[in-house]
Amino acid sequence: MAPVPSIRQLYQPVQPTVKQTVAQVSYVELLPDPALQNYIYCYWQLHTSSPLQETFHYRVVADGCMDIFFELHQPQESFVMGFSSAYTAFPLSPTFHYIGIRFFPAAFPLLFNIAAAELTNRFETLSVVLPDTARFIASHFHPALTTAEIKHQLDQHFLPILLQKTLQQDRRFFNALHTILEQQGIVNIEKELATGISNRQLRRLFEHYIGDSAKTFSKVVRFQHILHSNPSPAYLRKHKIFFDAGYYDQAHFIKEFKTLFGLTPTQAFEQ
Repeated sequence: MAPVPSIRQLYQPVQPTVKQTVAQVSYVELLPDPALQNYIYCYWQLHTSSPLQETFHYRVVADGCMDIFFELHQPQESFVMGFSSAYTAFPLSPTFHYIGIRFFPAAFPLLFNIAAAELTNRFETLSVVLPDTARFIASHFHPALTTAEIKHQLDQHFLPILLQKTLQQDRRFFNALHTILEQQGIVNIEKELATGISNRQLRRLFEHYIGDSAKTFSKVVRFQHILHSNPSPAYLRKHKIFFDAGYYDQAHFIKEFKTLFGLTPTQAFEQ
């Protein structure tokens, strides 16, 4: 099995809304086993420490990734969420304990040979997509597990999948992916990505591995780079960072940011 080029140094997807939760809600990210770290960005845990007084609205911003997730009290019901071209809001009950596996862009289709476009902008019952993994979750997870035990169980499931796979990598796609990440999403698709490959082929590859076009994925990467820089509202007002990020004017920047985050830049970075 040829190793997949690591993108961890180039891309760390941010979910900033988890830092803006009420006191009774906790979110943590855990690194998987080192052998899995080119494919799985993190395992994550979102849970309440005590019942909330009202419905909790959990906002997931666009990050280019695919996630498997389940409620620890109902592991028989697990789901997979595909690439999203906009933020997604989930209303949650007053008490919850969610566990998730966040795959790097392209990793889920690579590991499981499932076209990402089949899951774009939606989530599906995991048993329909990966029945073996759904059965594993249903039979191995329960609320009494510690965080360390949850991580161990997930490592023990995904490591054999990785080791037994002969990964079919398309170098043309991974070269294009690295270009987008290295340039933080500010790319000329036709001039910088399509060398030696037609636009139709490029779109087909990105739909398979990412779930959408190279252009849409680049928008998400550009947006994520801004989140990673975490500018203050005062900095946003003083510096026109949208020009540096490749936006042609402030209105374009605000509109696209709100689509991907669910709030304006000022609202997002005030929290």
